[in-house]
Amino acid sequence: MLIRIAAFLVIFLLLGGVFYLLTRIRKFSFVKKLTEKYKWLNLAFALLPLAVIAVFCFIDMINTLVVVVHLIIFWGLSDLVFLIIKKAAHKSFRRYWQGLAAVAVTALYLGSGLFFNYHVFETDYSLTTGKDIGDGLRIVQISDSHIGNTFDGDGFAEHIQRIKKTKPDVVVITGDFVDDDTTKEDMIKSCAALGGIESRYGVYFVFGNHDKGYFGYRDFSETDLRNELEKNNVILLEDECVELGENFVLVGRQDRSAGIRKTVSELTESIDKDKYMIVLDHQPNDYDAEASAGADLVLSGHTHGGQMFPIGIIGVAFGFNDKNYGLEVRDGTAFIVNSGISCWAIQFKTATASEFAVIDVKQK
Repeated sequence: MLIRIAAFLVIFLLLGGVFYLLTRIRKFSFVKKLTEKYKWLNLAFALLPLAVIAVFCFIDMINTLVVVVHLIIFWGLSDLVFLIIKKAAHKSFRRYWQGLAAVAVTALYLGSGLFFNYHVFETDYSLTTGKDIGDGLRIVQISDSHIGNTFDGDGFAEHIQRIKKTKPDVVVITGDFVDDDTTKEDMIKSCAALGGIESRYGVYFVFGNHDKGYFGYRDFSETDLRNELEKNNVILLEDECVELGENFVLVGRQDRSAGIRKTVSELTESIDKDKYMIVLDHQPNDYDAEASAGADLVLSGHTHGGQMFPIGIIGVAFGFNDKNYGLEVRDGTAFIVNSGISCWAIQFKTATASEFAVIDVKQK
C-alpha cells in the first residue's frame, strides 16, 4: 500500500513539474511574441514539448525522465534565485534570464555526468597491516561493468589493456560483470580479455545481482557465462575460500540476491586468522558481520558510487547499503566500495566517476 501511495505521489509530482515547465516556456520573449501574433501556436507550444518528451521516453524512458526531473528542479531553483535578486534589487528583468540559466545549468550538470560516467579513472588505495604479508599484494578491483552499456566487448578489452599496465598480483571482479542487455558476442570478448591478464595469483569472480539475468531475453545463459569465464581461467568463488600464496586468503561470497548464502562467519571459521583475509561481496550491506568475522579487507560494488545525487545518501539513510563509495575502516576492517567501471541504465554519474581500483597492501 505504501509503495502504491509513493508511486502515485511521484507520478503526481512529475506531471505537476512538466506542467510547470510548460508554463515557464511561455515566458521567453520570442514565445510570447509568436503566440500573440499566431494564436494557434499556443496549442503548439503546449503539445510540442509533451510530444518531444513522449518520443524520447519511447527511445529511453529512464534517461529522459532523468533529464526532465533535473530540468524541473534547476528551473524551480533558478526562478527562486532570480525572485530573491529581484526583491533585493527592487528591479525587474527585461529578459527571462532564469529560463536560460536553468537550461544552461541542466546541460552543464548532466553533461559533466555523462563525462564522468563514460570516462574511466584509476583510483589508488594504499593500505597497511600488522600481519606478516611478505612483499605485500597489489589488487586490481573491477566492478559493475554491465557490458554493453557504456562500452562493448572491444571497449572492455581496451580498459583491460590499461589494467594490465598496473601489473597486478591478483584481479578481482566484484559482480555485475554482465546484465540483461549484454550480447553473447560482447560477453565472450570480455571473458577473453580477462583471460589475457597476467598476474601472480590470477583472476577471481563473484556474482552480482545482474549477472544471472532478470528478464530472460538475452542470447546467452548463466551456464554460457560460467563456461566462458572458466575457459579463460577466471576462478568463480561462490561462498568459497582460496589461499593466495602463504600470506593471503580470498573469500568470495554469493550475492545477497541469491537468497540463500552462508554467513560470513560460517565461511571464515576455519581460516587461519594470521593470514590477511580479503572478502569479495558485491553488495556493501553486511559490514558488522564481516568486521566481526575478522576480515582485513572487504571489496564491494553495486552502488555505482551513489550514481546520482542524492540517490546514494537515500540508500544509506534507509539502510539499503552500509556505504556508497570509497574507503572506510571499521573495527580494524578496511571496506572499499567501488563506483564501477560502467553503470546500469542511467547514463549519468553526478555523485561519482567510473573507475577501476588499484589497491596496494603492505606490511607496517
